[in-house]
Amino acid sequence: MDATDRVSPAGAGAARAQPIGAGTAGAQPIGAVPAGAVPADADPAGAGRRGRVAGLALACHPGPTLAVTALGCALALGSGLGGPRSALVTAAVLTGQLSVGWCNDAYDARRDADADRRGKPAADGSVEARAMWAAAAVALALCVPLSLVCGALAGAVHLAAVAAAWLYNLRLKATALSWLPYVAGFGALPAAVALSLPGGPWPRWWTVTAGALLGFAAHLADTLPDIAADRAAGIRGLPHRLGARGTRLLLPVPLLGATAVLAFGPPGPVDVGGAAALVLAGAAALAGPALGRRWRKAALAGAVAVAAVDLALLLARGVAGA
Repeated sequence: MDATDRVSPAGAGAARAQPIGAGTAGAQPIGAVPAGAVPADADPAGAGRRGRVAGLALACHPGPTLAVTALGCALALGSGLGGPRSALVTAAVLTGQLSVGWCNDAYDARRDADADRRGKPAADGSVEARAMWAAAAVALALCVPLSLVCGALAGAVHLAAVAAAWLYNLRLKATALSWLPYVAGFGALPAAVALSLPGGPWPRWWTVTAGALLGFAAHLADTLPDIAADRAAGIRGLPHRLGARGTRLLLPVPLLGATAVLAFGPPGPVDVGGAAALVLAGAAALAGPALGRRWRKAALAGAVAVAAVDLALLLARGVAGA
C-alpha cells in the first residue's frame, strides 16, 4: 500500500532568523557571543540528531501513512477484533506504510534534488539517503513478524500488498501499470483484516472490490495535481498518459463504483444508509474534479470524502462473511 505524499510542507526553505542586533553598527551588547564563537551550551550533535529525526518523520509521507493506518485500525475495531489484536493489525499496517514512505523518498532523492522539490529531506541533504534506506529496512523487518502474528494467511496478504507498494516505488510508478499496486494494496486491507478474525473467515467480495476501486481512485487523485511536474521528471504512469483532463474525467468512475458496490453488493434491497451514501459520494466525487481548476487539491479532497462515506458504509456492512 502506497500512499505517496505530494504536498510540500509549509515553511520549507524559509529564511533563517538573524540574531538580535545583527547588521547594526556599534559595540555588541553585554554578554553577546563574539562572531564565530560557539556558545558553551551549544549541542551540535543533539541538534543534528533532532534534525534527522524530524527529517525521517517528514520523509515517511505522514499524511498517507497516518490515513492508511487509521483506516486499518478502524476496520480492525469495526470488525470486532478487539483491542489487543486490533493493535497488532494497526502496528503491522503502520510499519508497512513507514517502510514504503522511506523507500519512496530514498529512491527518488536524486530526482527530487534535480527538480529542486521542497520538503524532501533526502533531496535537500538534511537526511542522507543511506539513513533513509536503513530506516525503511528496519520498518520492513518489523512489519514481517507483526503481519504474520495476525495469522499466516492474513500476514501473507498484507505483506504482498507492502511488496506491491515497494514495486511501485522502484519500478511501476513510471509505467502504465502504476495503478496496480494501489488496487492491490487497498483491496488487500479489508481482506487482511477479515482473515485476522478468529477462524480466518474469507472477506466479503464487495469489501475487497470496493477497496480496490478506492485504491485506483486514490492513485488518480493523488497524482492529478502534479502531472505536469512528474512528466518533466520523466514519470509516465497511467495518469500522466491520460493527461490532467483525462484523469479528471475518469476519477469519479471508480469513486462512484466503490460506493455502488458497497450499496448493492450485500444481499437484499438497498437500505436507507446505502441510498444516502450513494447521494453523498456522488456529490463529492463530481464536485472534486469540477473544482480542480480553482483548487489543485480539490479532486483529492473529494476522493477522501468519498472514502470516508464508504468506510462508514463498510463498517456498517462488515468486512467478513460468506
